[in-house]
Amino acid sequence: MWATQTCSWSASASTTTRPPLTNMCLGPSWWTWSLEPWIVFGLGPLGTSSGLTTSSLFSVVPSPKVSDTVVEPYNATLSIHQLVENTDETYCIDNEALYDICFRTLKLATPTYGDLNHLVSATMSGVTTSLRFPGQLNADLRKLAVNMVPFPRLHFFMPGFAPLTARGSQQYRALTVPELTQQMFDAKNMMAACDPRHGRYLTVATVFRGRMSMKEVDEQMLAIQSKNSSYFVEWIPNNVKVAVCDIPPRGLKMSSTFIGNSTAIQELFKRISEQFTAMFRRKAFLHWYTGEGMDEMEFTEAESNMNDLVSEYQQYQDATAEEEGEMYEDDEEESEAQGPK
Repeated sequence: MWATQTCSWSASASTTTRPPLTNMCLGPSWWTWSLEPWIVFGLGPLGTSSGLTTSSLFSVVPSPKVSDTVVEPYNATLSIHQLVENTDETYCIDNEALYDICFRTLKLATPTYGDLNHLVSATMSGVTTSLRFPGQLNADLRKLAVNMVPFPRLHFFMPGFAPLTARGSQQYRALTVPELTQQMFDAKNMMAACDPRHGRYLTVATVFRGRMSMKEVDEQMLAIQSKNSSYFVEWIPNNVKVAVCDIPPRGLKMSSTFIGNSTAIQELFKRISEQFTAMFRRKAFLHWYTGEGMDEMEFTEAESNMNDLVSEYQQYQDATAEEEGEMYEDDEEESEAQGPK
C-alpha cells in the first residue's frame, strides 16, 4: 500500500532497502561522462507499489474498468501529488486503453499482460530511440522536455504508437508516411484512456523510425496540423516537434511514436478525483494510511493539488490568442493612464 511504501518503508526499511537501491542507481553514474536523465517505471496502476516509485517517468494509471485494488484512487492521488512536483516528464499509460487496443485494433480475444507489455515496450522504446541510435534529426529527453513543457506543472503526456501489431505477429505490408501519421494521431492509438478530441494540444512530439524522406515527414505533419487546427492551441506557434531515426524497430520497416501534451489529460485526473472524493468524504479505508503514520491533511493537500492541476489544464484549453492580446493591451492602457513616474 502507498502508506507502507512511503512512511513505513522510509522509517523501518531505509537501512536495508534504500542503500542498495541508491547504490544500484548511483554506482554506474560515477563511471559515465554524459549521463542522460533517469528513467524510472511506476509498477502497477499507481497502486500497491506507487509509494516506492512516485518520481517515475512512465506511470501506469488507474482504469475505471480494469482495477485490482480498492484503494487505487487514494494511491493515485497521493502519487500524482508527487509526480506534479518531482518529475520533469510523465508518460501516462493505463490498462483500460491498452485492453481497448488489444480488443478493438488487434482483435485479440483474450489479451494477456504480455500483450499489454508489448504495447508499452514499443512506445517506451520509441520515446528513448534517440538515446540509443543516430538519426537525421534526433531529440533526447532534455530536448523533448524543452519543447513539450510550456508550464512546469503541465508535464503529463499521452503516448501513442503506430503501427500497432500483436506480439509475435508479422507485418503484412510496410506503411507509408501518410498512413503512419494518420494512425499516430488517431484517438484509438492513444495509450491513456482520455480522448484528445475533448481537449487541445499544447505541444506534440513525434519520433519516426526507418528510412524516409524528411521532406515528406514535414509535409505530412504540416498537413495534419492544418486539417486539425482546432485541436491545437493557437497561441503556441510551431508546437509540433519532429525527430527522425534511420534505424527501424525489429520486425518493422517504419514506425512512429506519438507524445502529446493535451489538455484532454484532465479527464484522467477528474476520473481519479471523483473516485477519491467519494471514498475520502466517508473516511473509508483511511485507517490503513493513518496507522502507518500519515495524516489526513496529506490527503487534503493531494486532492487540492490535483484539482488545481485540472483547473490549469482547463484554463489553457480555453485560452485564445485574442485573449492574450487583450490582456497586453489592458496593461499598456493602465501604464499610459498612470503616466510617467
